Amino acid sequence: MVPLNWYLMLSVSLFIVGLIGFLTRRSIIMMFLSVEIMLNAINISLIAMSHYMQDMRGQVLAFFVIACAAAGMAVGLVLLISAYRNKPTVRLEDFDLLKDRAF
Repeated sequence: MVPLNWYLMLSVSLFIVGLIGFLTRRSIIMMFLSVEIMLNAINISLIAMSHYMQDMRGQVLAFFVIACAAAGMAVGLVLLISAYRNKPTVRLEDFDLLKDRAF
């Protein structure tokens, strides 16, 4: 049996990797993948704690997190595809459509 601490250390390390990836990458697709890694880290900790406490609520909550993450990524990819049609790039710096050009 794997101790709970190992699952929590895995979860924390995955969350840190996702956070670093989100803060350092400039590609929108890589930012989406980093957010997915962070949400999967949260799911690992929810399921591990649920198994440790012998309660199903953490596993049900993890299922809802997965469903909401999938819906959010679908909406994000639709927005990315529609923006890519106007300007063929996926770099975040190139999307300056709403910036104020008065200055």
